[in-house]
Amino acid sequence: MLGRCECRPVQFLVWLVRASPMPRWRACLSLKVRWSHTATQTLVLCVLTFCVLLPLCCHRLLYSYYYIKPLYLEPMSEEVLRQSLNRGQEAFKFWQGGGAASSDSMPKWSDSSGHPELLVTVVTARRSEGQDYHYLLQVMLQLSSLLGACGRRRCAEVLICDVESSSEENQDAKLLETHFKVVRRSPTEQQRNRERVNTFEREKRDYVFCLRKGWELLRPKHTVVLEDDALPRSDFFPVINNLLSRPFAFHSLYVKLYHPERLQRYINPEPYRILEWVGLGFVASTALLLTIPYWNPCCYFSLTFSAGHFLFFTLYFMAVAELMGRHYLLEFRRLSPQLYAVSPATECCTPAMLYPGNASQRVAEYLDGSFCVKGNAKDMVLYQMARTIPGEQAHSLEPNLITHIGAFSSVRSNPPKPKLL
Repeated sequence: MLGRCECRPVQFLVWLVRASPMPRWRACLSLKVRWSHTATQTLVLCVLTFCVLLPLCCHRLLYSYYYIKPLYLEPMSEEVLRQSLNRGQEAFKFWQGGGAASSDSMPKWSDSSGHPELLVTVVTARRSEGQDYHYLLQVMLQLSSLLGACGRRRCAEVLICDVESSSEENQDAKLLETHFKVVRRSPTEQQRNRERVNTFEREKRDYVFCLRKGWELLRPKHTVVLEDDALPRSDFFPVINNLLSRPFAFHSLYVKLYHPERLQRYINPEPYRILEWVGLGFVASTALLLTIPYWNPCCYFSLTFSAGHFLFFTLYFMAVAELMGRHYLLEFRRLSPQLYAVSPATECCTPAMLYPGNASQRVAEYLDGSFCVKGNAKDMVLYQMARTIPGEQAHSLEPNLITHIGAFSSVRSNPPKPKLL
């Protein structure tokens, strides 16, 4: 329990309350004295934090518990779609017109048979909806810019894998053929691939084809596979290089470079996050209790480094972090590639995957041996393989290294108005 404040003004206040013969003064001043009680201080702190400050600061944060969805979700979704449409139109004009001429200084595909350090394979298919957004063109424009920043030394080869099997061409991939290597199935393979299988199995087969095609062409030392709506962030290649310099990478089947932000909370099936959450509370509570004597000299808060105070503030900071949103805390790790965290692999989603060494071929074999259906798509198959096959490990990177810009899917039905959540 908090001890009574030792400051002389408060002692005088206590004496005054006891000695005063006037009931009105006694009642009024006793309220001030009660501020030194633990229950009063903690109650006021919690009310101010969770009912005033956090709602004011977080009501517009998409991944916070305080986000006012009915008020902000629709206009925010429309704004994000508008920005993506503008980027898509700019990318289309760049690759189609005179702007593409400036790409002559960008690194081109190398026809040499040498083993590049890194191969980035972009898997793409024609989208029946959202064609004006030109997701592939956005991604390739961003990759070109990042490759140009590498200087004369090639930091990666880039391959476009067009898995469109219908009679209609993927116009965006066609537009990029003069700038990047584009691979497709042969007419015989396309005919065979048109057999009636479910969407998830067809998506898996396309993925396996791209994994094997990239390996056959260049035998890269490492492979990154991006879907055509996975927009790399500005630090994409520095973080990849840092990951590959860490010992764990060579013992990994894959490293996921993206996990949906809405699934990044502490209260989640991923058990390692509980340890992170408790650790955050411990560190923040310790820092507060050690520093408060220096900025609280007049005992406005009667805090000591006791077990009760430590437990309370540990839970307090844990609640603040969860309600505000873990996603926003992870953003501080972008200050340096060394700060990106690696954790056990999560289940969902494969828009951006790093396959160290020849792991891409092991993944292709594992996927070939499984038949995908709804509820057991390729991401779930890979997750189960990494957990059940002896010697295999899989990891996830946090925060995300790509931004998922695909509001319109090429393989699934789309809502009339896509939303961010």
